[in-house]
Amino acid sequence: MEIKVQAAESHEHGEQRVPLLQELPVSENEKSFIQKAISQTFQSTAHLANLLPTGTVLAFQLLSPIFTNQGKCDSVCRSMTAGLIALCGLSCFLVSFTDSFRDKNGHVCYGFATFSGLWVIDGSVKLPPEFAAKYKLRFIDFMHAIMSILVFAAVALFDQNVVDCFYPTPSTKAQEILTAMPVGIGVFCSMLFVVFPTTRHGIGFPLSPN
Repeated sequence: MEIKVQAAESHEHGEQRVPLLQELPVSENEKSFIQKAISQTFQSTAHLANLLPTGTVLAFQLLSPIFTNQGKCDSVCRSMTAGLIALCGLSCFLVSFTDSFRDKNGHVCYGFATFSGLWVIDGSVKLPPEFAAKYKLRFIDFMHAIMSILVFAAVALFDQNVVDCFYPTPSTKAQEILTAMPVGIGVFCSMLFVVFPTTRHGIGFPLSPN
């Protein structure tokens, strides 16, 4: 019995124990590359988040599981989900033409940008023509409105309940398209947003400090 114990102990001492999770050496160049990649990913995500009004996204994420019945849709649920997506997409489009400013009391006022200036929604403030001219509609506003619809479509395609509702049993090619399309839309819109940034602070977007 003692011989067996001694043999086991000598066998243990002869083996070199290697940890299961061993830290691999990473050079400084690799670390800086990884940090840059992570930083660019977060920046792109932040740009995409800025494209959509917060209230619309929250409303969609709240109502989507209810309208789709957790992805188990019948004809009624499918119609309700399509209506929800259409209304949220329309909201993203229209809100892209809104802007805000602070009056002399520091209160935030919202309005719709028009070809002649800014139309204040509640009509509480009358803007001078030279000040209202800064908020005129521009071509970039229509570009951002279209991008908002595309980004919301990507958000809807990322929702598994919506995908299961409209495509309960997708083919292999359809599954590849449904997986790759939201990513492609996100990258495309993120590039456009970086190249053509917006200066508006509309409904559901962060307020301007000024």
